[in-house]
Amino acid sequence: MGETITPADEAKPEDAPQAEPAPIGPVGNPVPRATRINPGEIDWPDERLLEVRMCDLDIGIPGSELQTHIDQLYSELEANGIRFRPFFWLSNEWFTPDGVPGVAVPFYLAHPRLARLELNQMLEVEGGTTEWCMRILRHETGHAIDNAYGLRRRRRRQELFGKSSQEYPEHYVPRPYSKSFVLHLEPWYAQSHPDEDFAETFAVWLTPGSQWREKYAEWPTALKKLQYVESLMHEIGVREPTVTTGRRVDSLRSLRKTLRTHYRERRERYGIGVSQSFDSDLRRLFSDAPAHERNLHAARFLKRIRPQVRRTVARWTGAYQYTIDQVLGEIIQRCRELNLRLTQSEEQTELQFTVLLTVQAMNYLHSGQHRVWL
Repeated sequence: MGETITPADEAKPEDAPQAEPAPIGPVGNPVPRATRINPGEIDWPDERLLEVRMCDLDIGIPGSELQTHIDQLYSELEANGIRFRPFFWLSNEWFTPDGVPGVAVPFYLAHPRLARLELNQMLEVEGGTTEWCMRILRHETGHAIDNAYGLRRRRRRQELFGKSSQEYPEHYVPRPYSKSFVLHLEPWYAQSHPDEDFAETFAVWLTPGSQWREKYAEWPTALKKLQYVESLMHEIGVREPTVTTGRRVDSLRSLRKTLRTHYRERRERYGIGVSQSFDSDLRRLFSDAPAHERNLHAARFLKRIRPQVRRTVARWTGAYQYTIDQVLGEIIQRCRELNLRLTQSEEQTELQFTVLLTVQAMNYLHSGQHRVWL
């Protein structure tokens, strides 16, 4: 077996960024370049923290809560007789590079101050709870073990999951009623590509207490995939990986962009990108008729319930909260322009509006613009 790479390993020297002029923060003070920034040792507002380059963040996995989750993952692998241990490094988002038996983890999970910044910028922290983080770690480990043993070349794997050579789509249209795929991360994610199908199936199999045999007993195709993964892990579990590279793609130390640029690019990526028309739906739920002129303004009401509705719809649909919030912002603005008001109780209105927003989100997903977790 090759050299064991652990999460505590530092980035390679070639990852070190070249010097460049220090940007000026909003208060007119240059953000220092010579000294790396430890988020726990400064009391900067978000606006100044956003001017820090990602490579200048003095953070790491050892000692963080993220390390605790990784240790739990290693325990699950050991409990299932699997010798392989993926290595981890900090980057700008979750991903497992092709051919690498390791996983990139978003930087904000290494420090609570950066997690708060992520929440403020993107309205959620992907992997920010223990359950959510473990789900993603198991999924990405499915990719990593696939790479470590070259499993995609196996004929039976190709027969059950499809060929990895299939082009990765930018978007996919899910089939919610299919019983050929397991459900693990966001709904229907296994349908996006054969490699995602394998990783999701592995994750369900690895999850303690998942009771996959009972849960998927009436889903024959999905069950066959799970049974194959179990037999495959029993076969390769004690073997040494055939791929042992420690290559880290886009390590945090190599990313010279500022946090401000990083988040601007992410918001552009996950924004809805097009204007939507909601007038007919809104007029069925609200009204501008004189009979309701003393009732609460719809825009004011929606602004008040915006956070909880956003979280609920994102959870139901699997869409990013940021994407849902873009739709909500347009709806609130349109209610203001149309001078719409409530026509029934706030409780009934909130329920019906949540259904309306869910339908709009599902239309977005089925339009072929659903996100793909690369």
